[in-house]
Amino acid sequence: MLRRHRSALPALLVAGLYGAALTAAAVVTLISGDLGPLWGLTVFSAVTDDVTVTGGNLLLLIVAGLSWTWGIWEVLRGPLAGPPPRQDRDILRLRVALYVATATTWLLHVTAWIPVDVAVIDSAAMYVLVLLFMRVLGPGRQYMRGAGVLGYGGLTLMDVLGLVGLPVPETMELVCGLAVLAWTILILRAQWDDDRWRTATVKYGVAALVVPILLMLAALPFAEEGSAVEALGVVSSVLIMIWLAHSAHDLAAPRDQPAEAGSTVWSSGQDH
Repeated sequence: MLRRHRSALPALLVAGLYGAALTAAAVVTLISGDLGPLWGLTVFSAVTDDVTVTGGNLLLLIVAGLSWTWGIWEVLRGPLAGPPPRQDRDILRLRVALYVATATTWLLHVTAWIPVDVAVIDSAAMYVLVLLFMRVLGPGRQYMRGAGVLGYGGLTLMDVLGLVGLPVPETMELVCGLAVLAWTILILRAQWDDDRWRTATVKYGVAALVVPILLMLAALPFAEEGSAVEALGVVSSVLIMIWLAHSAHDLAAPRDQPAEAGSTVWSSGQDH
């Protein structure tokens, strides 16, 4: 397994260290009844006073921690080992943009306790990603470009307005959200039809769309005062990060090497 990916050993070490810290924080919570260490390690913010130590909250935080552990491995392990294919400037720029978007998605969580709004950086990174995807995928995708520019361009504008204290129309939020959803569906379809991306990568992207809905339904039994339901948002973000990082990894994977078996959300990760 360690030889299949270029950075597998560092990724395994980092994931292992995080997993060990997660286990220690869970033990501390069980012994002391203090959710602080486990909360900080998974939600990356100070635990709120109304959150109580219950079996349900402990389960939610552990699920979030396990998601981070898996995400660390999937993101940091890098492309499949072997000589990368020849890449032009547009593909190299897209790979960099994908990694930057992965990092800004992560920053949205780890900077939650810092009085800095990272959302505008994340939206701007995704807007650049939209433009670079179009250069790699080629012309004739006007609907995809329009949806991406409207969605992430609008979100960037909304975040800027929020930074300067100006109101954001609710209609604008709805339109941008629908545009982002449309762009995501279209880009996943484009990746499915393009053999530069593996089936596993597309499935992670689909999971990033579907899982939040399932999580909202699963969170209903926990949706009460003092719950840690927000920890479930970590799972959705980790799936997005894995999709973005895998999209970059695949562009640098050797073309003569089969896709990794078993590296998918539901089934084998063979190329289609």
